[in-house]
Amino acid sequence: MADAGNRPKTLNFNVGVLGHVDSGKTSLARALSSTASTAAFDKNPQSKERGITLDLGFSAFTVPFPEHLSQTCGDRKYDSLQFTLVDCPGHASLIRTIIGGAQIIDLMMLVVDVVKGMQTQTAECLLIGQLTCSQMVVILNKIDLLPSDKRQGAMDKMTKRMHKTLENTRFKGCPVIAVAAKPGGPEAPDTEEAQGISELIELLKSQAFLPQRDPAGALLMAVDHCFSIRGQGTVITGTILQGSVNVNDTVEIPALKVTRKVKSIQMFRKPVPSAMQGDRVGVCVTQFDPKLLERGVVCTPGSLRTLYAAVISVRKIEYYRGVLSSRAKFHITVGHETVMARISFFHRVPPEIQNGDCIPSSQKQCLDFFSFDWEFHHLDEYLTCPGDGERQEVQQWALLEFERPVTCPPLCLVIGSRLDSDIHGNTCRLAFHGKLLEGFEDKNYMETALPRLKISKDKQKEGGVERVTDDYTVIGRNLFKKETNLQLFVGLKVTLSTGETGTIEGGFGQSGKIKIRIPEGLKEETKQLLSSSSKKKGKGGTKNEPSKCEETKPESQPVTIHLNFKRYVYDPHKKMVQS
Repeated sequence: MADAGNRPKTLNFNVGVLGHVDSGKTSLARALSSTASTAAFDKNPQSKERGITLDLGFSAFTVPFPEHLSQTCGDRKYDSLQFTLVDCPGHASLIRTIIGGAQIIDLMMLVVDVVKGMQTQTAECLLIGQLTCSQMVVILNKIDLLPSDKRQGAMDKMTKRMHKTLENTRFKGCPVIAVAAKPGGPEAPDTEEAQGISELIELLKSQAFLPQRDPAGALLMAVDHCFSIRGQGTVITGTILQGSVNVNDTVEIPALKVTRKVKSIQMFRKPVPSAMQGDRVGVCVTQFDPKLLERGVVCTPGSLRTLYAAVISVRKIEYYRGVLSSRAKFHITVGHETVMARISFFHRVPPEIQNGDCIPSSQKQCLDFFSFDWEFHHLDEYLTCPGDGERQEVQQWALLEFERPVTCPPLCLVIGSRLDSDIHGNTCRLAFHGKLLEGFEDKNYMETALPRLKISKDKQKEGGVERVTDDYTVIGRNLFKKETNLQLFVGLKVTLSTGETGTIEGGFGQSGKIKIRIPEGLKEETKQLLSSSSKKKGKGGTKNEPSKCEETKPESQPVTIHLNFKRYVYDPHKKMVQS
């Protein structure tokens, strides 16, 4: 083997192959590939049975390094460009696997069945692509199924339709190419040659760019498969999301709470001394049971956190038709895990949205800042505010409370979905996305961490003045129930409908009535109003007629009392606060 210094240098470029089930993604990957990795081409027995890709399949092909890339490499010199194809499943119930795959791709190939066009899952794949990568190529597959005399017309029509669909996405104007990856369908013999593949390879070469790769920082590797080699150890295959790994390094497997030593590293069956961000690798470590880690992450020891809850920035996905309500449960994909979580929304502005707080939806970047020093308002549901032809959004955050702890890197992408909704329904199940800004590692986060989160709810209570005891004191009723602990409200300010302000001094009797002190004294007209009211109430009826007092409903009180305050949702003392 040539020594490491003389080895030809290969740049790895990850291409995600996404699309609706049965659009021919695996056939396309097979047609493109010369080297299949351990995970490639439906190795999963369940997948063979059902005829669909059940997990992320990987394969690759290498081409001479394109000229246009050589000019952007600076001092780094490469001899070849390796396209690693990430074949994501298209089956609707397996969308969580797609999200896992989409986080490691540089360019997306959206595979569309030219006969059927865009389908529900195609649209969901497109959305995931928008959240996770910057470039796309659309592949119109199965052109061999179109009648030869109408083929060109049908391809032109579908190309036009795809361009229209992508008009308002980040992929506007992206290339569309037609192929037949497996003429005759999956059951046909391999004698018929695939159509359009060499043109597609040239297109991919022209679309390739120099991805941002940085060997610095802690290692984070997305693991998709694991197997043991007798006498050597356990091999973990996956893609390095950040940092780098060297032979003899110690790595942590957070899911198993163990560390292992790296014995050797391979990239597509070629031994290498190290690998870095973006590389697709097999890492052989000292022995452990591979069944315990089929999917997950491997990292620098101590660099990942296991969270019971998290604060995220949040943006609704515009194609999601449902309401995003606080206290609802969603499937949350974070890092490489999907787990159920309860969500609570909040924002910084008063309920009446002020100018400047609405962000046009075209500004794709989320304002990913958060501080425990800020004051927030609880929201019953996610807010959108009307815009001039363009959807506007209010900057919002959410608290996620996970049903089981999740292990993930800081500032990672978060996607919320409703994966339990009808997989055959024509609706988008991806609901929102955001970035993980703050995580809570303590199991008792409700007591230890959440009290720092200043999220308030506005409260209003209304009652009436029952009677005047002197010029500076009134008795109020109907603000509180009999069982309310009135001590919590002592000292709070109230306003009378006649304009006076007063302070709650304490309870009066046992029925929830309160004594209110009016420091400035009652106005003459207020006293007259209350005095004439009590005279009316005092007039009793005849023997069979109820007295006016019995008829008086709370809302017919001539002078009402208004109490406004806010309560912090996570304050253990449940204090009432007035601004």
